[in-house]
Amino acid sequence: MPISSGIKGLQSIKSMQSVVKSGIPNKEDSDFIKLYMLEKERSRLKSEEIRIIQRLEIIQNRLKEIQVYYDEKAGEMHHAPAEKVKKPGKADKKEWKTMSIDY
Repeated sequence: MPISSGIKGLQSIKSMQSVVKSGIPNKEDSDFIKLYMLEKERSRLKSEEIRIIQRLEIIQNRLKEIQVYYDEKAGEMHHAPAEKVKKPGKADKKEWKTMSIDY
């Protein structure tokens, strides 16, 4: 005679592994939870979009400033007089001045 059959109720004990029941009692409630989670994700994505747009505006403004500076300097270099470009010669050299230092 088996030992386990002598104890009443041993066969009726269920563990959580053997229970196949949904954690949500009504299946209709899962739609509510899904809608709630989707709303949370939508609000998070909207706030992230706002931050990205603000960052993009800052980047575009800086790019415009760089382009304006670049255009100004390119215009100055294009219209620069040829006098600034000189060939080095003997007449252009400056002589060194020497002086004595007493210690």
